[in-house]
Amino acid sequence: MLQAVIFDMDGVIIESEPLHYKAYHKMFEDVNIEVSAEFYESLTGKSTLNVCKQICDAFNLSESPETLVSIKRKHYDDIFENDKTFDLIEGVLDVIKNYHDNELTLILASSASMPSIERIFKRFDLNKYFKAKLSGAELKASKPHPEIFIKAAEASGFKTEECIVIEDSTNGIIAAKSAGIFCVGYDSFHSKNQDYSKADLVVKDFSEIHYNRIKDLL
Repeated sequence: MLQAVIFDMDGVIIESEPLHYKAYHKMFEDVNIEVSAEFYESLTGKSTLNVCKQICDAFNLSESPETLVSIKRKHYDDIFENDKTFDLIEGVLDVIKNYHDNELTLILASSASMPSIERIFKRFDLNKYFKAKLSGAELKASKPHPEIFIKAAEASGFKTEECIVIEDSTNGIIAAKSAGIFCVGYDSFHSKNQDYSKADLVVKDFSEIHYNRIKDLL
């Protein structure tokens, strides 16, 4: 029986990928590297630190991954504060309220840093709906490793077979399935070239997964 829903954040609750894209590419310019579209897309769903570690290794940079993280976050903060059009993904607030009203336990499991998570939750007043928030940046392993979803299920207080995950990235879907959790793949307009084949259910609109439509999935 469905008891808890675990949400990814980027690409599911907010469409911050365009903001991250701008911030990362400003950082790439700062350290004088050119990152191919294919390589950049392969990094989707990973924490900023793990992305920067891969960048440092791939381009043999003298800067540390932590320095790249700092540069990228500086650019992101500037873009975030000045982009007044930035909003929640269409339909996601309705589905969050729908689950909350039906007494499902909601958990956030994001690769974003906790300060980034807190900023989003404060801006859109989401804390009242969620029992817990987990940041992959604070864990040893990054998606596609299942650690964050195993911990998210534990935080919900329910068994993995009583949870579902909503994810938009290849790495996130692999992580959810490796944790033994039913995974809904949200096929986002902005999540280019992601593989949804391992998801248990793929949707393009949140109205497809309102409570009455998914309560008997498990």
